[in-house]
Amino acid sequence: MSVPVPFSQFVLKVHSRCDLACDHCYVYEHADTSWRGRPRAAADEVLERAAGRIGEHAATHRLPAVHVVLHGGEPLLAGPARLRRAAELLRAALPQGCALDLRIHTNGVLLSRRFCDLFVEQDIKVGISLDGDRAANDRHRTFSDGRSSHAKVLAALALLREPKYRHLYAGLLCTIDVANDPVAVYEALVAEQPPRIDFLLPHATWDHPPVRPEGAGPTPHADWLLTIHRHWTAQGRPVPVRIFDSVHRTLRGRSSLTESLGLDPADLVVIETDGTLEQADSLKTAYDGAPATGFDVFAHSLDDVARHPGMVERQSGLAGLSEQCRGCPVVRSCGGGLYAHRYRTGGGFDHPSVYCGDLLKLITTIRDRVSAPVAVPARARQPLTDEHLAELARGLGGAGAVGALAGAQLALSRRLVTAVGASGNSPAWQLLVETDTRAPAALDAVLAHPYTRAWAVRSLGGDGGDLGTLDELAAAAAARARTEFELMLPVRSGRLHLPTLGRLRLDGRTRAVLRGDADGLYCGEHTVRWDRPGDHLWQPVRRVALTGWTVALEDVDPQRDSHQWPVAERLADAEFLDWAGALREAWELLGRDLPEYAEGIAAGLGTVTPLAPGPAGRDISAAARQAFGAVGIARPTTSPVLALLLAHEFQHVKLGAVLDLYDLYDKDDQQLYYAPWRPDPRPLEGLLQGTYAHLAVAAYWAGRVRAFDGIRGDAATTARLQLATWRAHTADAIGTLADSGSLTALGLRFVEGMRETLASSLAVPVGAATERAAKEAVAAGLAAWRDAAGRP
Repeated sequence: MSVPVPFSQFVLKVHSRCDLACDHCYVYEHADTSWRGRPRAAADEVLERAAGRIGEHAATHRLPAVHVVLHGGEPLLAGPARLRRAAELLRAALPQGCALDLRIHTNGVLLSRRFCDLFVEQDIKVGISLDGDRAANDRHRTFSDGRSSHAKVLAALALLREPKYRHLYAGLLCTIDVANDPVAVYEALVAEQPPRIDFLLPHATWDHPPVRPEGAGPTPHADWLLTIHRHWTAQGRPVPVRIFDSVHRTLRGRSSLTESLGLDPADLVVIETDGTLEQADSLKTAYDGAPATGFDVFAHSLDDVARHPGMVERQSGLAGLSEQCRGCPVVRSCGGGLYAHRYRTGGGFDHPSVYCGDLLKLITTIRDRVSAPVAVPARARQPLTDEHLAELARGLGGAGAVGALAGAQLALSRRLVTAVGASGNSPAWQLLVETDTRAPAALDAVLAHPYTRAWAVRSLGGDGGDLGTLDELAAAAAARARTEFELMLPVRSGRLHLPTLGRLRLDGRTRAVLRGDADGLYCGEHTVRWDRPGDHLWQPVRRVALTGWTVALEDVDPQRDSHQWPVAERLADAEFLDWAGALREAWELLGRDLPEYAEGIAAGLGTVTPLAPGPAGRDISAAARQAFGAVGIARPTTSPVLALLLAHEFQHVKLGAVLDLYDLYDKDDQQLYYAPWRPDPRPLEGLLQGTYAHLAVAAYWAGRVRAFDGIRGDAATTARLQLATWRAHTADAIGTLADSGSLTALGLRFVEGMRETLASSLAVPVGAATERAAKEAVAAGLAAWRDAAGRP
């Protein structure tokens, strides 16, 4: 039996006792009592065997990275020596090329400089539990004699904020108590300057429901969180909040950032202090022994655990949910809630979450708050703050900056589609207007699709657009909104297309009537439930859900042929799995080597279109100017090359969106300029685009060179030569842009920002011989171009 989903996240229990007596703790205060029979600290042989099993699993599944949390009880009780031993064993056991993301979750009471110095040495990030101000925190998080832990936790956080240790600070975890003032709790957490906040619903089941204060209403936890959400939004979202960000992401079809929301498969295993292998710790709240698998690190592999029925159940997505959940309109965002919260004696976990009403209200209210259609007159309002522009000028751009670009692009797509369809007042246009009124988020999901804009631009330019696509867009939006409709749609080459959803095979027809309602879509004898497996003639848009990024592999939309290279046909299942594996590895590499670019990619790149293979030995990729959020790539032979192509092409996507909003250069400049990476001269925008994209290329090779520091061999030599060449090309192009005399003030700001970013790549040593070879190659390229162009 194959492993459904390999594990990439591990909780390693290094100590099974705690120095606090929190009354909401699922380990000691809920149904499971297994902690009583376990050793206090993990012995050396347990740590060695656990590290070996993780390394073995990583090698078997060629994992580019694993994520390990040192946990308890209270892990700091294990002491510095045992924590150092655990870290060293884990690093030694991982195969070459597999990165270790190592973290520790602690109550912070024992945190000291000695521990922090160890964490700096071993690169261990620190998450701290804090439930708010002193009054809120002391409701539950006290010592066994009732003393407050609050002052000690604040001292620990002050230590983590010191410049020497700030990079260790991973964030705050806060368990919700609706008796506490939500705004006061939020403000107390924000005052500690965390890089992120994670609000956790208190563990509960249908046997032991959550506390709902008298007179609080049916959804007190949603009400509590929504009060914070409104306050957080009014402040401009000053800190990432995992539960809110997860709702925002899943409403747009992306992956969740927490296991308590979304349909992403579970890929976590727990290793207890005695070496037993268990499912997620939260199951301890269900019944005694609920997380048990019967396996341990001495006798069983992690593949054995992955085949355990409980693990398989939690990796089955929509099919693993109760019937009530599968019919819920927000199921793809909610995901049925945390698995443990579904438990009821006699029915197991085949129930909605005990927080079902809270989750429904939380998700739908956030959806309604953030989904109002954007109506911005062309060029009348600039959506980017000065901070956003500063990030983008440096060639970077985090989630905020790229999200602002995406919002502006959505507004532009709305105007373009309106220009195409409003004048005809067709049934499709009327359906679009009705959907916008009833479910604007559903329409936005279709209008934000990269190839919607590409089609609209072609239609307005008289270059291949047709109003049949308007019908398809309207039907797709109505299907997403689950509203009743009936439309006549075109059938192209035997396929009825619904943008963002998929296509239905209908041979021998040119038109077909499609009907829809809350339960599905109907076309003749075919019933399609587009969000779950069904009719074998239905080919859905398939998505790859990665940690922090979900991307569609778009191989069915007829409008995807917007790139300069031919697109690939529908991928066979095996090809799709190859793509998924390559994207997983590439994403891990981007997160490790180019984190400053990866955040923007996660926020703005939602579609990868497979291209047909290029000439032998040549990697093919492209970004279409009118398709924000998409890139086209012919799958390369290695994941590192795929990572490079993703970063390179998304630079073009970002800059194209900036150029839709701002003038960076004089449009009257008709001169052609030398681009060091091309044999032909380029107009100023082409040179600007290429330079911006090659910032990421230089940063990529700089990361590879750093990884090969002190290592000899062909791969290391190639990386150093590539870095020396691309940074020289990019530096020359920056100089050409600066000297062109045709940049606006903002354009000059972008050039100076790019120069600043390139400095870090220029500072990486490659050796005198490599530097000399690169300079000679660059000079030869310039000389050849001058000869061909007849220039001195």
